[in-house]
Amino acid sequence: MSNSINSPILIVDDDETFLRVLKQTLINHQLTVVTASTPEEALGLIDKEEFGFAILDLNLDGQSGLNLMKELLQLRPDCKVLILTGYASVATAVEAMRLGAMDYLCKPATVADILKALQPETSDTTDEEPKEMSEEEVEDDFQPMSVKRLEWEHIQKVLVEHDGNISATAQALNMHRRTLQRKLQKRPVEK
Repeated sequence: MSNSINSPILIVDDDETFLRVLKQTLINHQLTVVTASTPEEALGLIDKEEFGFAILDLNLDGQSGLNLMKELLQLRPDCKVLILTGYASVATAVEAMRLGAMDYLCKPATVADILKALQPETSDTTDEEPKEMSEEEVEDDFQPMSVKRLEWEHIQKVLVEHDGNISATAQALNMHRRTLQRKLQKRPVEK
């Protein structure tokens, strides 16, 4: 893949192993990478250096990566932000995009997926109009979510509404805080 990324990339993730592996892989693609494992460390780096791109984990040791993204974009409005998460949901994806993320990927994302997300202008674009699907094709593609998945999506939506505050989210859901934490620790259920 040709490298059109010519400014440093900031990667923020609290998983040290993932951070180290992703950094080395991107360096192997001749990219300049700077890493941080906490939002505070990242903000210190943002003050010192211009980043054209940032790859942020959604959950940074209990803090929301979306809050970090808001601060980053206030300081560096031209920075393109990619959100990575192991806890994907429609609600957080929509919120991330609404707040200014250029893309949102689920872990484990491949390096090819990450590079493609960082270089959207290199994706295959043609002048062709997108083909409309017939009602039958739409119905064939539609797969309703399970009740567990709907619950997961609702929890994520309420969590975003409360800026990642577990106590406030639990109270809003009329749920015990520990119950909510257990539900959040589980991998998201399939649709």
